[in-house]
Amino acid sequence: MRASASHPSLPRNWLPGAVLALAALAVVFLPAWLRPTTPVDRTLRLEARSFEFSPSVLTVNRGDRVTLEVVALDVVHGAHIDGYGLEVTADPGQTARLTFVADRAGAFTIRCIVPCGPLHPFMIGRLRVDPSDTLVRAMALAILAVLVGALLSLRHPPAAAPSGPEAGA
Repeated sequence: MRASASHPSLPRNWLPGAVLALAALAVVFLPAWLRPTTPVDRTLRLEARSFEFSPSVLTVNRGDRVTLEVVALDVVHGAHIDGYGLEVTADPGQTARLTFVADRAGAFTIRCIVPCGPLHPFMIGRLRVDPSDTLVRAMALAILAVLVGALLSLRHPPAAAPSGPEAGA
């Protein structure tokens, strides 16, 4: 009697499923290992002049301790960070500092709070606090679920509809 070449308890073509399972585990657990364990102290310079902030977008990570240095280059300017309720005012040529912990993820508008001319209402910038990776993980898991569904549908194609004289009976 001949022994079977494959183990009877293992399904055929198990490798693609195993690869997808390992990819799912990596999506769920790997980002936690790669994330820094402690927040970072960041000092960001924000120049204010002629109805603009430069740079127009500031990016930090959630949990970072941020010191915002606002420098007014022409007239008195201020900066208010929506969502945080923080503000600071800087005199021309002077640096004003504001320190806070970026504990809310999202994009927040930075508005000038000192009327500085006719285009003052349009003097805005953005503070982007990068969120946790929950959304990215959810999207990756959704893609993996679609791949698993596609793999399973290829392994077990739907049964063909009967044709011929028996089909009409």
